[in-house]
Amino acid sequence: MGATFRKATIPDVEAIYQLLNYYAEKGLLLPRSKLSLYENLHAMTVIEDEGEIVGLGALHILWEDMAEIRSLAIHPKAVNQGLGKQLVVHLIAESAKLGLEKVIALTYQVPFFEKLGFEIVQKESLPHKVWKDCMNCSKFPVCDETAMVYMNQVLQPSA
Repeated sequence: MGATFRKATIPDVEAIYQLLNYYAEKGLLLPRSKLSLYENLHAMTVIEDEGEIVGLGALHILWEDMAEIRSLAIHPKAVNQGLGKQLVVHLIAESAKLGLEKVIALTYQVPFFEKLGFEIVQKESLPHKVWKDCMNCSKFPVCDETAMVYMNQVLQPSA
């Protein structure tokens, strides 16, 4: 498979929307509006294979030391090929380049993220700014996702 990873562009929005809503209808991801996709497009990375979007994920910066991996989805025809793992590793590397110490995920896919080095944390331990998007969620305030954290090995500038 000749999949390539690249930043999402405006023409990708319809395919992103369809893929995210496919999983949202199954209760595996939270739905995203097209407006939300356009507003956050700069944070998204897509996996393209033969001109088709077969995966996507976003690195959403939350604060000076933290980002969230969100909207992680692999097209059903491309699952079990390691693309999800590669994409998370790609997004973690992006976060490290930005100098972020932590990457969080709010997920239903706990074993997947554990294999990649994420650890379960209490949701209450995360800063309130993490929850700003939750106010518009249909599951608020009874969120059933698991909070997980990955700690980057960020090199601090020497004094």
